[in-house]
Amino acid sequence: MTKTLFAASLLLICAAAPLAAQSSLFYFEFQGLAAYSTKAKEVQLYSLMSDDVMQKPSLGFDFVRRLSTSTRDWGVLAVQFRLAYNQEGDHRVEPQLYNAYLRFKAGFADIWAGHSRPALGLDYALDSHALLLPSPAMAGYGFDRDWGVGLHRDFSWGDAAATLTTGSGMPLYFKGNYLAAVRVSRGVLARDNFSLGASLAGGRILDTMGNHLLSPDPMNFTAVAVDAAYLWRNVENRAEVLAGRKAGQDILAFFWRAGLNLMAEGRLKLEGQPMVIKAGGDWNWRLAGGVTYQITAELSARSMVQYDHDGTETRFVLQIYYYKGL
Repeated sequence: MTKTLFAASLLLICAAAPLAAQSSLFYFEFQGLAAYSTKAKEVQLYSLMSDDVMQKPSLGFDFVRRLSTSTRDWGVLAVQFRLAYNQEGDHRVEPQLYNAYLRFKAGFADIWAGHSRPALGLDYALDSHALLLPSPAMAGYGFDRDWGVGLHRDFSWGDAAATLTTGSGMPLYFKGNYLAAVRVSRGVLARDNFSLGASLAGGRILDTMGNHLLSPDPMNFTAVAVDAAYLWRNVENRAEVLAGRKAGQDILAFFWRAGLNLMAEGRLKLEGQPMVIKAGGDWNWRLAGGVTYQITAELSARSMVQYDHDGTETRFVLQIYYYKGL
């Protein structure tokens, strides 16, 4: 945790460049959140698990600065940071660092170093920073963010990416752990309304949840994943199938998220999400649904209901999310 905060501090110092510059974007973020658990029979101030870095009441910012000379743009600095209220734990205020990287435009590809997304599965192309519905990484099948380096290149037919990261997720640890991953995607979603990706990953990763290290010893991890996204009129579909081995056990995950955009400019969205997962010989399934309403350009209201068969728990979650450029 100390190493994470040290690295974050260095990046935050770099981000202290004049915010009035035209090459910078700075967004203020606030969210209020409450959930009710049928298992605990109480109101909880986190979306899924107290130790995770999923949604909690928080204040934060999102800073992006373009780095350029008089002749060309050569890079981007990005820092996305929150201070969240931790209802359960020794420290009531919890730092959450998402993006914290420097991206260099090398011509043949973009190269980044810092804290960003490993090239594995749908999470590489899906930003879950503000969303309630959990992605495959939030179920333990990959990492939403990880420390390391990566390479990304766009092509006319899609894109390709390769990353070498620590395999520790949000915190930074060096215990012989690493994660190498590659992903190739066919189709540009914003242009073609579809994309199809294939990923391969392997290494020795750490068992972490949020900023917490659960086990001091790295575990073997290999995975192959296929993901797809398809947009048709006001209907969205995203899916992923991942198979591999983790800590000597076979793992399998099937994920599907379907969304329906309603009202002008899709201000109202209805979503459904089944997920089936397997670890060793144990199977589990989770069923979630969500509603998002865009009240204004800066203010959103979201709700989620999720049933976890293995935990025999249903969670009802409400979120108010404010995101405004300054």
